[in-house]
Amino acid sequence: MRGNAKSGSILVVDDDVDTADLVRDGLRKRGFDARSVYTARAALDQLEKVAADVVVTDVNMSDMTGIELCHALQASHPDVLPIVMTGSSSVETAIAAIRAGAYDYIVKPIKLEFLTLALERALEHLELKRDLARLRSSAGKQVRPGQIAGSSTAIRETTAMIARVADSDATVLVTGESGTGKELVARSLHDQSARREQPFIAINCAAMPAPLLESELFGHVRGAFTDAKTARPGLFVQAGAGTIFLDEIGEMPMEMQVKLLRVLQERRVRPVGGDEEVEIHARVIAATNRNLEAEVEDKRFREDLFYRINVVAIAVPPLRAREGDVLFLAHYFLARIAGQMKKSVEGISAPAARKLLDYDWPGNVRELENCMERAVALCRLSEIIVDDLPPKLLESKESMVIATAVPEELITIDEMARRYTRQVLVTTKGNKSHAARILGIDRRSLYRRLETLYADKDEAANDEASSPSSAPVAAVHDDVG
Repeated sequence: MRGNAKSGSILVVDDDVDTADLVRDGLRKRGFDARSVYTARAALDQLEKVAADVVVTDVNMSDMTGIELCHALQASHPDVLPIVMTGSSSVETAIAAIRAGAYDYIVKPIKLEFLTLALERALEHLELKRDLARLRSSAGKQVRPGQIAGSSTAIRETTAMIARVADSDATVLVTGESGTGKELVARSLHDQSARREQPFIAINCAAMPAPLLESELFGHVRGAFTDAKTARPGLFVQAGAGTIFLDEIGEMPMEMQVKLLRVLQERRVRPVGGDEEVEIHARVIAATNRNLEAEVEDKRFREDLFYRINVVAIAVPPLRAREGDVLFLAHYFLARIAGQMKKSVEGISAPAARKLLDYDWPGNVRELENCMERAVALCRLSEIIVDDLPPKLLESKESMVIATAVPEELITIDEMARRYTRQVLVTTKGNKSHAARILGIDRRSLYRRLETLYADKDEAANDEASSPSSAPVAAVHDDVG
């Protein structure tokens, strides 16, 4: 969970005074700031005076139903998340609650551990929505084109290293997975150095065979080979006193590694077919997504060249290690891409944001940028929703917490199915066809599953309520007190 979720303020609404107060007291013992009122009107009046994060409301109340209260909250207090308590396990009641804006619903008799979990999820969801609102207004304004974006500890360490070595003439090896932004790091090194007014020239060492790569890097004289009708200076010379960026140097053919090593040692190049050497002044930055030390051990990369280019090493962290940067970058890309496409897409919905956070991003920042480009292209609303995201993100299910060292906290398979089915209905806002597709069943099977799951729960609840040891107030049962 992000932050201290139990610092949230909870307002309990139930016209059964004993039930309302019992839930309130139980939540207070669990660390929540909880209050109780006994009518829906009182809840709305209370919210005008004292803010609340979550309203936990009963469905059947004398002055206004819980469903009607949810609608009223959407209209007057859209930042408040409702959770509905209902004595009915009816599928239609649950769907009506969700469509009215309820974040979740709990079937009576209330078990406070289930309500606590629902509240923690609701408060986390609310915190995420607030983060999204903040990022919506700031992400596109705080980053200049070409600047490394993000505020995570991992990326701050990278940018700090860039600042330390930018003005040095030392050769730099930038390492990191594909898509992490190694060229952006190289450009940042160049832009922060005294060479910034000189050329920055990049070449992908994996994109061409050795003879062509040699000609590109070192140049050639006229007649050096069949198509060499004129002499051409190589990239090392063209870079002047600027920077030459050798991307994917780990893919460089072995015969070229020998020639590059000599150039780095002598600081001179000899064009292909030529007799005279030319002095070079460019700074060299290399990058690779390979483990070059392992490549050296396997004799696929020259050890002497490795030490020549690895004077200063800068490791670019993968996106999954940049905690807190995913949504910032997503909003940054969204603002830029929406502007390019001339679409009025202003933000990301909380469920879509949760999908972005739950995904591992094996393709790193490049994959996130591609994802946002697709989402903006498909978006038909003012914000990105789950359906706008690539299918692979939708397959990344939010994990349900089942690992625990306390046996008493483990839940049954039926309860796991019940919780997951409910979560799918919440996520799809009560759309039964969409929920059935996610669950991999048809609509009829979904109804049968819900009836079976909640019928079992009702039987268990009825047995407990009819037990001689049941409390007089059967609406709430737990180890309260």
